[in-house]
Amino acid sequence: MLNRADVPIAPSTYYAAKTRPPSARSVRDAEVIAAITRVHEENYGVYGIRKVWAQLGREGGVGGHRVARCTVGRLMKSAGLRGISRVRVPRTTVRATTPDSRPDLVNREFAAPAANRLWVADITYVRTCSGWVYAAFVLDVFSRRIVGWQLAQNLYTDLALDALNMGIWCRQRDGADLSQLIHHSDRGVQYLAIRYTERLAEAEVVASVGSVSDSLLTG
Repeated sequence: MLNRADVPIAPSTYYAAKTRPPSARSVRDAEVIAAITRVHEENYGVYGIRKVWAQLGREGGVGGHRVARCTVGRLMKSAGLRGISRVRVPRTTVRATTPDSRPDLVNREFAAPAANRLWVADITYVRTCSGWVYAAFVLDVFSRRIVGWQLAQNLYTDLALDALNMGIWCRQRDGADLSQLIHHSDRGVQYLAIRYTERLAEAEVVASVGSVSDSLLTG
């Protein structure tokens, strides 16, 4: 095969490589991967790198020698072993149970001829070292600028309203005309709350609604 590929190699070199004993590292890797596989199976396949490494440490290592966490990670990846994450992803959109009479004035055409003609509101989340942080924001489609936002460690009732109030206040402070503005959101209960709809009406903003998670980010 190598000769056909124009890579000449002496037969003695080939047989020497074929009969060469495995390296010390490959022997050690085989020993460690056997131990990793055992720990992984004994714990129903749910342990990830950190827990497998910790369990090997509690057992005194493999063959009397400690195993580095990076080694556990490398060998688990090569063997196709992985744990199961039990981290629950936050739910930001809870559909309202009350009737929703708002029309869909956008129809997933996220474009605007000028500023303050179409705002899109949404809520997302970010995982930090201290837990999940929720972010409510209002984005002007024309300028792609976030005109209002609010952060919190819990999904409190007025989180979305606080972001809306910031957007309205900032634009009105600058003398902007919001009389032709459409506010688009998904069908989350936050955007159908009485205080939220009253604030839109007070600012003479027209409400529009799409499907769940129907925002500029998913358009």
